[in-house]
Amino acid sequence: MAKSSEVRLIAGRWRGRRLRFPAVPGLRPTPGIVRETLFNWLREAVLGARCLDLYAGSGALGLEAASRGAGEVVQVEFHPGVVRHLQATARKLDAEIRVVRADVLRFLRRPPDRPFDIVFLDPPFGRGQVAPVCQSLERGRWLAAAAWIYVEAEAALTPSVPSGWTLWRHKRVGEVGCQLYRRQA
Repeated sequence: MAKSSEVRLIAGRWRGRRLRFPAVPGLRPTPGIVRETLFNWLREAVLGARCLDLYAGSGALGLEAASRGAGEVVQVEFHPGVVRHLQATARKLDAEIRVVRADVLRFLRRPPDRPFDIVFLDPPFGRGQVAPVCQSLERGRWLAAAAWIYVEAEAALTPSVPSGWTLWRHKRVGEVGCQLYRRQA
C-alpha cells in the first residue's frame, strides 16, 4: 500500500478537505459528482441521522455524512490496512465515527443495538453481494421504519431488494448505477 489516492469532501464541517486513502486493488471511492447528487437527494435526512457505511473503502460516504451533521456514523470494512487508515482519518478529523473491521455479511448476522436511518451500500463490483446484504439488513432489523438505503453497483445490475423498499431516485454515471431506496415499514 505504498501508493495512495484522495477524495475531497464536498460540504459541511470539512468542506473542501482532501483526504488520502490507500490504493488497494478494487477500492473505488464514490465519485464527487455522485456524492453531491446523493446528498442533495438526502438533504435534511442526514442531520442527526444514524448512518451505516458498509464496504466503507475510502470512507467517502461516511465522512461526507459526518461532515454534514450525521449524529452517528459506523463504517464497516474488511481490509486491515484500510481499516487502520479509516481509524486514523477519524482521529485526524476528531470525527465521531466508529470503524469496525469485519466481513459485511458476518457483521450483519448479529443484531444491532438500534436501527439505522441511512445505510450506504457500495460493495465490490461483480461479487453478487447486493441482494444478500439487502436481505440481511431487512431480516436483521438494521433499518429504521423509514430508512434510506443507498445502493451503488454496476450500472447493468438491477438490484433485487426486499418488498417494502421503494426506489426513490436513481442515476447512472458511466458504469456505475446509483439507487436510493426508502423503506416503508
